[in-house]
Amino acid sequence: MSIKTAERNSGTLPEDNVIHHRHLIAYNEALKVIKGNVLEIGSGEGYGIKILAPNATSYIAVDKHATPVETGSGNIKFFQLSVPPLAGLEDNSFDAVVTFQVIEHIKNDRFFLQEIKRVLKPGGILVLTTPNIRMSLTRNPWHVREYTPEGITKLISATFDEFDIKGVYGNEKVMAYYEENRRSVKKITRFDIFRLQYILPRRLLQIPYDLANRMNRNKLMKKNTTLVEKVLTSDFFIEPANERCFDFFVTAQK
Repeated sequence: MSIKTAERNSGTLPEDNVIHHRHLIAYNEALKVIKGNVLEIGSGEGYGIKILAPNATSYIAVDKHATPVETGSGNIKFFQLSVPPLAGLEDNSFDAVVTFQVIEHIKNDRFFLQEIKRVLKPGGILVLTTPNIRMSLTRNPWHVREYTPEGITKLISATFDEFDIKGVYGNEKVMAYYEENRRSVKKITRFDIFRLQYILPRRLLQIPYDLANRMNRNKLMKKNTTLVEKVLTSDFFIEPANERCFDFFVTAQK
């Protein structure tokens, strides 16, 4: 059974089109560098597996939810696992680890990276994405924290000596959606005069946030269907990171 929240998408909901393609660009870029034995942490609905698994000798996908993952090709295995640690996965066993939009959910983010480094082979590659807090429109209570450019650099450099931090950006179509979304969110958050979204416990805000986020995406879709539907993966691109990127796109080598 799929889990439909604002945090997870499969590309089947038209109102999720923009965020879906924003995620797909990361898989397309990862395809250029991954090979051999691959581990994906946080496989979600599994749509990225179809992109990456054909380029892998073996593909292990893990997620805390038992979501449907097609394993019929023979080189794919799925394990339900809450991380960290990467329990049951041996040291020096993967040529590549991919983990997209996950680390912001992890309380002990440094331990998470240490576990990734542990299971990577010498010379193995990590490919990771996480949101840039400078472009977030509200606090996301599903996230333990989000990172600044300086914060993600400090975190990655504490575990990996060799790394590169780029950013995911959008063209004028993507930015038009972002600005329309920003205006819509501002109309909702103007009632939060006491800034409770930043004060109340995360768990208390998660369901209201998810409902408001879903309603807002539906509203944007109804207001301007073309604005939402016409965005493609090709409307996103990767360049050196700064405060205006949507996500950080990190590669690191053990």
